[in-house]
Amino acid sequence: MAEEGLAVVVERSRTEAVIDELRAAGIYDDARSVRPDGEDCVSVPVTDVPAGVDYREVVRQVGDARHRDLDDHLRELGWTDAERDAAPSSWAVLGSVVLVEVGDAPRPGELGEALLALHGGANTVLARGPVTGDHREPDVSVIAGAGDTEVVHTEHGTKYAMDLAEVMFSPGNKAERARMGETVEAGERVVDMFAGIGYFTLPMARAGADVTAIEHNPAAFRYLLENVRLNDVTERVRPYRADCRAVLERTDAATDVTADRVVMGYYDADEYLDAALGALSPGGVVHVHEATPEPLAFDRPVERLRAAAADRDRTVMVLDTRRVKGYSEGVAHVVVDARVE
Repeated sequence: MAEEGLAVVVERSRTEAVIDELRAAGIYDDARSVRPDGEDCVSVPVTDVPAGVDYREVVRQVGDARHRDLDDHLRELGWTDAERDAAPSSWAVLGSVVLVEVGDAPRPGELGEALLALHGGANTVLARGPVTGDHREPDVSVIAGAGDTEVVHTEHGTKYAMDLAEVMFSPGNKAERARMGETVEAGERVVDMFAGIGYFTLPMARAGADVTAIEHNPAAFRYLLENVRLNDVTERVRPYRADCRAVLERTDAATDVTADRVVMGYYDADEYLDAALGALSPGGVVHVHEATPEPLAFDRPVERLRAAAADRDRTVMVLDTRRVKGYSEGVAHVVVDARVE
């Protein structure tokens, strides 16, 4: 059926979620483009009529076959071989926004238009700069499209509402977010010390864990509250807008926190290790994220964890170590999972 141009029409805002469902069903046709269909809808190419996916109608796409990749679009715009070699090789589609690091690519506006042509469900392209400051604030600029920065991104069934101009979202952490949802058990007591908009809190709560979610950034906290409601986990998430150490060090009955699991999803989390271990029950598990120079992975985060545990007369058993992604040149984002007795 693929060669006959079969497609389903859905609301533009649902493009990403529908593609995920169609991929899971094995009937998304990635040899063709998602195309605009009216002002608010798109046609998503499929190889068969889907069952169990909500759509408006089935249509047949006509006209030219899709450009296979970004290189084809840029070649059509007249980019030279050298210019196309400087174009980014990866980017992320978050809801209706394409998020890309422009790097050395020339003519960012043309790059943005090419990405919009490649991803018919998107309406804005943002150039991504560094994340800076204690609140991990992003630096983005609109290079093509409508300029919308507020999106709802769906990932493994979890919905993340956010404004990409206000809060950080790392596409490279996708597998780690999914893994945390698969790791917890229903009824577990979890502390997410740097919850953000709910990166790890949401998949864990959806899996049945009871999560104390702490976030200091007011913009991120606002979206955390929205996402807790959006994912229908209000009864399993206890949110605090505060410094995580202030919450964990309180001992009054209303806020006393003890956890079976502590998530430290912050690159410079070593100074918070004592607070984390103070909240962790004997035999509990801690997940320590760190941005580590490649030669020191995984020795440095493990040594830091062991030293903090020794200060409390506790012992550490490393369960797993993972390299999540490259953080910068020569630096890796790593995670250490450890049981603390």
